[in-house]
Amino acid sequence: MARSPKTAAAAAHSLGKPLKRSFFARGVLEVAPDLIGATLLLDGVGGIIVEVEAYHHTEPAAHSFNGPTPRNLVMFGPAGFSYVYRSYGIHWCVNFVCEKAGSASAVLIRALEPTHGIPAMRRRRGLHDERSLCSGPGKLCEALGITIAHSGLPLDIPPFALHARVGKPEIVTGLRIGITKAVDLPWRYGLKGSKFLSKRF
Repeated sequence: MARSPKTAAAAAHSLGKPLKRSFFARGVLEVAPDLIGATLLLDGVGGIIVEVEAYHHTEPAAHSFNGPTPRNLVMFGPAGFSYVYRSYGIHWCVNFVCEKAGSASAVLIRALEPTHGIPAMRRRRGLHDERSLCSGPGKLCEALGITIAHSGLPLDIPPFALHARVGKPEIVTGLRIGITKAVDLPWRYGLKGSKFLSKRF
């Protein structure tokens, strides 16, 4: 039985086992749905991952499609590291590098259900509504304090902490958002019924 968002939030306070870098050393289309329901924390602030998108080096929407650059070089390294970039010159976005070294594939974290450090998130975002704190990749980075300084850091060592989901959530899939290439790939994954998504499926 799928957990409701309220139940998911309660479960996150009894965190699942820590995720190691080996968790990410699999196909990006395996890792992405497995992250739904996991908990992402940065210095103890964060919440339940409710929406992600997968990007593979073989498709033109991936930053790595045209090869390595100084910006995307971390994508070509081993799995289990963060890749942070600035979107439209405004917002930071965080990705988790997957697959074997050289594959250059990653999962974009699109939305969280806030569960830890909510007062800090509210200060950083300048708003009170929990539903709006992390309902988008740029919003969640601002709420957690993620910047380019966190790019290239291992995901299983502080300041990052990732914990496996508790139970098995019901996952929905759809098309990725805000891209103009490879728009037909259904590589967006979300927690069914969550009110914390960036956009409905």
